[in-house]
Amino acid sequence: MMHPTFRGTWLTACFSLPRGYHLEHLLCQAGHARSSWADSHFQSLIAGFPEDTRQDADALIAHVHHLTTRDIKAVYLKQLQGHLWTTGFSNGDLKTPLFEDVVPTLEAWKANGKTLAIFSSGSVQAQLQFFSYVRHGDSTRDIKHLFAAHYDTVNAGPKLDKSSYEHICRHLNHDVSKVTFLTDNVKEAEAATQAGVYSIVVDRPGNAPLSDESKAAFPVIQKLTDLP
Repeated sequence: MMHPTFRGTWLTACFSLPRGYHLEHLLCQAGHARSSWADSHFQSLIAGFPEDTRQDADALIAHVHHLTTRDIKAVYLKQLQGHLWTTGFSNGDLKTPLFEDVVPTLEAWKANGKTLAIFSSGSVQAQLQFFSYVRHGDSTRDIKHLFAAHYDTVNAGPKLDKSSYEHICRHLNHDVSKVTFLTDNVKEAEAATQAGVYSIVVDRPGNAPLSDESKAAFPVIQKLTDLP
């Protein structure tokens, strides 16, 4: 069983990071880009950005603003976000708030012999941090052991390309007809279906409304426990 981006499927689509952990706030309002520009570690973090956006701090800030305001999921931006999340989770500032049905259902699927994998636009680094600090009462728990593999747009390919899903199935050594893909994104469901993967759309509170056409095209569930 393959799972997609967490937001909208496993946690609310309205989930947001504390203000200091938004990339644009960190780089712009907090002045991090300018104050750290000469630092070799910061330069290594932005090495994947286009060369013309690394001419100076203002060019970088403008580019980040362009990407974030248009919700463009550039790989290099996600990698920088992964580093930012690492800092927040390790400091205890961030905890992953999953829907109540998620962890018990994943544990049950795992116990029943299902292979669980993640495919997200968020970097693998960010995924590992995300699942290392899942909110559990006043504390956190690590649920990484539930997953056999993690995929992102670097090691699998674009989420809207059917070839990405074919690649993941081959890597997992699973026939596409034996894999189920859960997502809140209809376009991702369409791409996975084109690859022969059975796709289910998860309609959580706060998600974008589904059209009648989408509801007719794919099975729709409200929570993971809706699945047998």
